Amino acid sequence: MSLTPSTMLPLGTKAPDFNLLDTVSGNRMSLDQLKGPKGTVVMFICNHCPFVVHVNEELVRVANDYRVTGFHFIAISSNDVVHYPQDGPELMKQHADNEDYPFPYLYDETQEVAKAYAAACTPDLYLFDASLNLVYRGQLDDSRPGNGIPLTGRSLRESMDAILGNKKVPEPQKPSIGCNIKWK
Repeated sequence: MSLTPSTMLPLGTKAPDFNLLDTVSGNRMSLDQLKGPKGTVVMFICNHCPFVVHVNEELVRVANDYRVTGFHFIAISSNDVVHYPQDGPELMKQHADNEDYPFPYLYDETQEVAKAYAAACTPDLYLFDASLNLVYRGQLDDSRPGNGIPLTGRSLRESMDAILGNKKVPEPQKPSIGCNIKWK
């Protein structure tokens, strides 16, 4: 496991479009179908990364707390499933069911979507406003496996609260740290 930080896509970047398989429903879904009226959180995650396993419960809690306010959440796995079969679509569906994901869990088979977002690690989080302009990217909060800091989702929550309050999203923004995306 190598510690890889987010690349920190430039703020203001328009959300790259996609049309990917949702492993939960079995349907292909696009960004346009999934975007939220207040904002959209795109999360690059996977099944096996200890950093994602550590934050899964809080990702679900944040999504449940904010989806009623008009934010939609989208999880995407882009890992190479030939070398990491535990991240394949069938196991993604099982994982989403086990974790009670209240969001679609999309499979980026070609890895083109991860490249378009400049995603580098899991978890890697992106918050787009209602116009799909990037306003936050980076960590969920300061908690990491083994550091003793409780999960709160603070960094992401403060950014969504700023949007809800018509305020500027807080800076500086810290990169996420996690396992590197498993490129083909």
